[in-house]
Amino acid sequence: MTRSGHRRALSRFHGVVLGMALGMAGLSAAWWAWESRWDSWLFAPKAGTTAENLSAQEAWEFLSGHPDLQVLDVRTPGETARGMLPGARRISWGDPAFVQELSRWDRSRPVLVYCQGGYRSRKAVEVLRSLGFNSVHHLHRGMMAWRWAGQAVTDGESGTAPSR
Repeated sequence: MTRSGHRRALSRFHGVVLGMALGMAGLSAAWWAWESRWDSWLFAPKAGTTAENLSAQEAWEFLSGHPDLQVLDVRTPGETARGMLPGARRISWGDPAFVQELSRWDRSRPVLVYCQGGYRSRKAVEVLRSLGFNSVHHLHRGMMAWRWAGQAVTDGESGTAPSR
């Protein structure tokens, strides 16, 4: 390849990389804007109920300060095998019996719900609120945020020894 041919190829490559980066930035910005609108609706105050979007630190403090808390992990078995929040119970978002399983939970006790990144757990917040749960708390950015914050996880569904 000639020197000028090499420059053209390199220039095209840089153009493709720049285009991909700009495309990802645009998608990311669109997601954040959409998520923000969804959150303003999802966590809007409703008489007699609480719904909060918590950071990992806030979720840890809430988990530590509420022994009656029900912790709901809506991830898949493969995801939960890599660790769960202390005291969590898994009911996968995709499980056909999801609503039936949740209907057995105590609606008067608070619930902390999470998934891997926040989408499925937000869908679960909608279901929990529609089922009449009065105190629903969501881990913003899910297990990713929990791990980034260095919070304890249990070893999968066995619930054994917390690790960091």
